[in-house]
Amino acid sequence: MKIPIWTVDAFTNKPFSGNPAAVCLLEDDIPDTLKQAIATEMNISETCYLTKAENESFSEGHQFGLRWFTPTNEVPLCGHATLAAATVLFQVCKNSNQVIKFDTLSGVLEAKRKDDKVVLDLPINAPEAVKEGEFKELVLEVCCGLPVQEVLLSKTTRKLLIRLDDSVTMAQLEKITPAISKLPDLESSGRVAGVILTAKSKEFHFISRYFAPWNGIPEDPVTGSAHTVLGPYWSDQLALQTMLARQCSPRGGVLEVSLGRGGRVEVAGEAVVVLEGSIQA
Repeated sequence: MKIPIWTVDAFTNKPFSGNPAAVCLLEDDIPDTLKQAIATEMNISETCYLTKAENESFSEGHQFGLRWFTPTNEVPLCGHATLAAATVLFQVCKNSNQVIKFDTLSGVLEAKRKDDKVVLDLPINAPEAVKEGEFKELVLEVCCGLPVQEVLLSKTTRKLLIRLDDSVTMAQLEKITPAISKLPDLESSGRVAGVILTAKSKEFHFISRYFAPWNGIPEDPVTGSAHTVLGPYWSDQLALQTMLARQCSPRGGVLEVSLGRGGRVEVAGEAVVVLEGSIQA
């Protein structure tokens, strides 16, 4: 069985930057064990799978099934792989619909065209402050000595948000190299599945980095789902509804984040298809 597959660099307009995701189009669904095996073989932060209704096509349909797998496990939400999936449908399959919907573990998500970008409609996952001193060892390790202003947790996504002091620069955030392999041992309660470091920025409204070794991802280059946590936090801090953000990993990427109605956040970005092929399964 040959499964068509594309690699897409998301949240960038240049190849070999942003966050890569593999996108598989499934004419017929395959077992979850095979989905995981392919994701492990691809060994990038996310491999996603699109399925369609029996009488629909990828070029004409407007609603598809979508699931996301890291090299080690399935995850309930992935923004950059959703952007990658929409890009394959719009650019490769020439799907002419203005809006495409995805049935996912996080409910129905939408992707719509906007000039050269795709706008994702995602759920808000607002964080809440944690008790003083909670996750202390984890915070100390991941921050590498950078001063911390506050620590919050998004319980729905299990993402720990660490707000750094306003004195921290983009260059300082880019430079740190936490001992990623130590993080799961420092927090093994199951309450945390990823850590966001974030700070205000002169060049952007806010900047961030994201580490998720609990899900087999040492550092995720650009993370749409993290911005479902960052969006509501920084909207409240800055009194803004629309913000420009940069995730300053070594690959890096830029996201437009807008708070919408009804507990939703829009995350927009560009994407580039860099590889096309097939998996022999």
